[in-house]
Amino acid sequence: LAFRSQILQMQDAFTALEECPVPVVVAIHGACVGAGVDLACCADIRVCSKNAVFGVREVHLGLAADVGTLQRFPKIVGFSSRVKELCFTGDDFDAEDACKIGFVSRVSETEEDLQKNADEICNKITQHSPVAVSVTKISLNYSRDHSVDEGLKHIALQNSSALMSEDVMKSFMMSSGAADIAFDAMRAHSRL
Repeated sequence: LAFRSQILQMQDAFTALEECPVPVVVAIHGACVGAGVDLACCADIRVCSKNAVFGVREVHLGLAADVGTLQRFPKIVGFSSRVKELCFTGDDFDAEDACKIGFVSRVSETEEDLQKNADEICNKITQHSPVAVSVTKISLNYSRDHSVDEGLKHIALQNSSALMSEDVMKSFMMSSGAADIAFDAMRAHSRL
């Protein structure tokens, strides 16, 4: 029990990435093991190069993964036999397997292509209302941990607030072909 407070602090550090109000896109190349998988699980979108290797190796150290992989990984890819096998054995899995099970959404041939793919995703996201993107992220994370009914009530409240912004009107104008529309930047979050 002596290490419990340190484990909780590490969990909070990883969770802070998951709770970031804007989407987090990670580009993974090479080895992504242990805490690397914990960190990747906190991201919203994961892409990797074909040389990426993943592993939940804590069992090799006599431990259970304790900063989020066992809680987040199955929610990302499902509670399949493959997920349990990877977590129980500590075996590595490659980029192809990571894409097949849904842990990553794209596999790039080279590290340069990997960065281009990550940038492309980020650029597409930034073309949309920051309010809509932030509310979408909040709702996806909320719905992951709640029932459909609770998620629907949550998004009704969130969108009631979003409808008060100018972003809806600006989004309609952009979809109608207006090219010179700019969204206002999100205000910094209060630390109160």
